Amino acid sequence: MKKFLIVGLGNIGTEYDETRHNIGFKILDEFANSESFTFSSDRLAFKATYKLKGRTFIFIKPTTFMNLSGKAVKYWMEKENIAIENILIITDDLNLPFGSLRVKIKGSDGGHNGLKDIQEKLNTTKYPRFRFGISDAFAKGRQVDYVLGKWNDEENTKLKERLKIGVEIIKSFVLSGVSQTMNNFNGK
Repeated sequence: MKKFLIVGLGNIGTEYDETRHNIGFKILDEFANSESFTFSSDRLAFKATYKLKGRTFIFIKPTTFMNLSGKAVKYWMEKENIAIENILIITDDLNLPFGSLRVKIKGSDGGHNGLKDIQEKLNTTKYPRFRFGISDAFAKGRQVDYVLGKWNDEENTKLKERLKIGVEIIKSFVLSGVSQTMNNFNGK
């Protein structure tokens, strides 16, 4: 059975619930709710396992806080013996308009501390990532407040539909591969 590690980035703690920076957690929670499974506390992460069409999805929400996400990613990749091309990192992206969804095979950290730590721990920029656009609609010097801020009413209205597409992107990545997923979802 082929295994995939699906990593939603975010910060633990109720004060971070519903913040833009926690979109990775939110997408994994949407998947869990739609397929009726739950996460449990495990080493360095909240973890859940899901099987579909002969594939095993291992979902983690690192409990290391965003800036140390690489520690959890590396641990679970090694523990579950998952190849780097079978991981998918889900993160927020200030450089994309709100709700834009983009899957990439490799790339820079784009100033994202979670991706920066993963890159350092894995010693490569070549790993699949799924970026969820949160836009850059913040005043100069207010970036931290913005990413750690809660979704506004307009964003919340559109979020539900974008989360459902996020679940479809994860399924497509596992069942159809990264190239097909990029063709089907990027720019939609």
